[in-house]
Amino acid sequence: MHNQDHILITINGEEFLAEPDQNLLDFINTTGEFVPQICYNESLGPIQTCDTCMVEVDGQIVRACGTYVSPGMQVNTTIDQVNTAQKEALDRITEKHELYCTVCDYNNGSCEIHNTVAAFGMEEQSRPFESKPYDVDQSSPFYRYDPDQCILCGRCVEVCQDVQVNETLLIDWEREKPRVVWDNDVPIDQSSCVSCGQCVTVCPCNALMETEMVGETGYMTNHSPGLLRSMIDLTKKAEPGYGPLFAVSDTEAAMREERIEKTKTVCTYCGVGCTFDVWTKDRKVLKVEPQHDSPANGISSCIKGKFGWDYVNAEERLTKPLIRDGESFVEVEWDQALSYVAKRFSEIKDENGADALGFISSSKATNEESYLMQKLARQAIGTNNIDNCSRYCQSPATKGLFRTVGHGGDSGSIDDIAEAEMVITIGSNTTESHPVLASRIKRSQKLFGQKLYVFDLRKHEMGQRADQFFQPKSGTDLVWLSAVTKYIIDQGWENRTFINKWVNGFEEYKESLSTFTLEYAEKLTGLTKDDLIGIAKQIVRVDKLAICWAMGVTQHQLGSDTSTAISNLLLITGNYMRNGTGAYPLRGHNNVQGCSDFGSMPNFLPGYEEVEDDTARNRYENAWGVKIPNKPGKDNHEMIKAIHDGELHSLYVLGEDTGIVDANINYVTAAFEKLDFFVVQDLFLTETAKYADVILPAAPSLEKEGTFTNTERRIQRLYKALDPLGDSRPDWEIIMNLANRLDYNWKYANPADIMDEAASLAPLFAGVRYDRLTQYNSLQWPVHADGTDTPLLYADGFPFDDHKARLYPLDFELKHDTNETYDLHVNNGRVLEHFHEGNMTYKSTAISSKIPNAFIEVSPELAEERGINEGAKVRLTSESGEVTGLVHITDRVRGKELFIPLNDNGKTAVNYLTNNNVDKDTNTPSYKEIAVKMDVLKQKGKSPLKSNNYRRGNPQPQIGVQVERKWDREDYIFPGSQVKQNG
Repeated sequence: MHNQDHILITINGEEFLAEPDQNLLDFINTTGEFVPQICYNESLGPIQTCDTCMVEVDGQIVRACGTYVSPGMQVNTTIDQVNTAQKEALDRITEKHELYCTVCDYNNGSCEIHNTVAAFGMEEQSRPFESKPYDVDQSSPFYRYDPDQCILCGRCVEVCQDVQVNETLLIDWEREKPRVVWDNDVPIDQSSCVSCGQCVTVCPCNALMETEMVGETGYMTNHSPGLLRSMIDLTKKAEPGYGPLFAVSDTEAAMREERIEKTKTVCTYCGVGCTFDVWTKDRKVLKVEPQHDSPANGISSCIKGKFGWDYVNAEERLTKPLIRDGESFVEVEWDQALSYVAKRFSEIKDENGADALGFISSSKATNEESYLMQKLARQAIGTNNIDNCSRYCQSPATKGLFRTVGHGGDSGSIDDIAEAEMVITIGSNTTESHPVLASRIKRSQKLFGQKLYVFDLRKHEMGQRADQFFQPKSGTDLVWLSAVTKYIIDQGWENRTFINKWVNGFEEYKESLSTFTLEYAEKLTGLTKDDLIGIAKQIVRVDKLAICWAMGVTQHQLGSDTSTAISNLLLITGNYMRNGTGAYPLRGHNNVQGCSDFGSMPNFLPGYEEVEDDTARNRYENAWGVKIPNKPGKDNHEMIKAIHDGELHSLYVLGEDTGIVDANINYVTAAFEKLDFFVVQDLFLTETAKYADVILPAAPSLEKEGTFTNTERRIQRLYKALDPLGDSRPDWEIIMNLANRLDYNWKYANPADIMDEAASLAPLFAGVRYDRLTQYNSLQWPVHADGTDTPLLYADGFPFDDHKARLYPLDFELKHDTNETYDLHVNNGRVLEHFHEGNMTYKSTAISSKIPNAFIEVSPELAEERGINEGAKVRLTSESGEVTGLVHITDRVRGKELFIPLNDNGKTAVNYLTNNNVDKDTNTPSYKEIAVKMDVLKQKGKSPLKSNNYRRGNPQPQIGVQVERKWDREDYIFPGSQVKQNG
């Protein structure tokens, strides 16, 4: 009996329909039959190291996880031979792993050895536990490895090699007692380990454990090793057999549930939007546990999301409102602070008009808080002077997509990037800025043959891994993109069918490309004609192309035009409207997408409806009972200039360290000093807050509810794990309290109320409701009123009147360059360990121990030319200002290119060098266009890159755990064969 898509198999005499080529163990797990399994993990697939999932298939004993269903297959999971083989495999595991559950920090209901042995009903082991001759590796500040408890299941190796693809871990199967090793067998802290914590997440037992868990989770685990040993021995003597041992340990585990909270949250760092459960005990963050069901990340995490939560309890947290008193601040109650802010806002509005006030919203705050911030500006004050930090990074990408395809967001999901046959990244240090997303690309390239082309100034990890790596001259990406597009059209390789059906403006666009010849592109970009032809050929050779880009594109004076050129190329080749294709501007902050989506922009209402659109504006005016100005307000950049020009008198900055992250800081902080009234709302006394008249203490994501929207337009809910510290409050409450002081009667009981209002007014979010976002459920906008969301944009056409996309003609003029005086170019960007200026991550002692300061990367050839060595101290001077810092010599940069990480708010803060030049279409600062001269202050010194930094490691790439090497050992016997011999 064949169903078209299914095949018939028999398990223990009962017939089942299975999918062709389905993993047998996966299938058995859906039938309710019990088969022990320890190395198998649904996120990792079959590893085949533990041998516990023995079953009989067509008369042969096999590993179920290593077998795939076939028609007519006869499977038995209960006969004596199978049971004996399973028992033998479990005995081998308990020989390696000592079960002392009651006094183990991992006894939280999730130890898979404990659970499997208990479910199997194993009362005692046939072989005693044998200790291994290795010490516990406690060298990492994040997690520890206990080889004595390790069962060599290899999950950690599998996840490191083929999911994270950092390729640090392996099992040395050749030694007498095999163990997991880091790199070429060095302590964890001296290896290439990036502390992503995925090995700890997948470990089935206590062999790998977060440092914060040790001695904290159990009622009897916080003891010295000697005492713990005697307690283990006592436990084992008192409880013969596993039954009584498990009864006691299960009771103790249940007690732990009473005091350990597990709360689903959304990561507060980059735009990937990882979700996970955070374990807390009182105010301690014990562990972060990603879930198989996490839509953006699955079981993946990075150093910041897994271990970067210390800032929540940092001593420097602001816990009371502060009002300036001369050169210092005094603590006041909320009532006084809010009344004072409302009074000053009203006075300034009465005296100078509503447009004398400006509002800057936060990409770290929730969607609901962005919505309220723009509502405060538009309803309570009456100005469109509202913006957010997407102005610093993402606005040009949004602009380029609006021009061509009509939506300012990723075309599809992270899954689509992984599914593409070819990925091009431009100006994106993906592994350090978006580590979990980068791993999806690395995995597709390593295991599934995805082609990876990387364009960047620096040969970072993605450049090293690329099938082809190109270093075009800074600011010339538009040129090679347009030249490649022209060449494709000239050869007749464009996707005519797609263009004829879905694209407007082809002839005019084709004409506009006339200047972008291969010769012109070669001259400007430095890429050879052969390179450009090769790129064009590769692009048309694949069926599915995805292009990812980031600040290396957007932070130029032609950032919007370059983003447009990317979209033009995708349209010409038909790489929209299908899974595995499209445009992916990688969003930098956890909610930079959502902050713009929900209206914190001078020209857009929530859902990207223009303030100049009478119909849209009237909808809000009717709902809010006010008139809203029908012209766009000032953006971040314009607000700072308006302060200098005496037009803007008051500024309210929420969760943004503008005085460090904006370009040309000297100019920005000079503006702050000119303000009549300055309000800053933040977690810490930031560099910006030091200029404020009033500082309002906000609460971080773990202390509130709300939603964030990640880079793939995915709206995800976060739940409150901790109470706000001291008198701090969630941003939404502060904004609401302030609006009510201004006589607007806002009555939101919770963030769900705010989302309901936003969804009722903005068509893009029509169907977004909290009951559709429970736990790991998410929605990708546009969301229709019935709750249907849109993982893939443009499937039915483009959001223009005729449903066709638009090719957008461009020209090019190089807007910046070095010269004789300022002869070096400074590039800048993120590092893996820190986030942005480091206000949160520097509060982590462990993270800071890995990378305590920013540094200046110098190429070996420039170092030789200037006579400097590692650790030299140099001063860089631009036309705007200067920085000093320590030199790290590396071939990641070449020639006269320098690189400075963003994570510094001291003397190496890159924005002392940047100027007021901006992208001509969006006013995004051209952070990447800095020409400097270098003065050597000291020729050599201590390296700024510590000896325990992962960049000094020595990765060992291989596919998976190489279980065949285990099977080849002389002391290995397959349990199925052993049963047959003994039978």
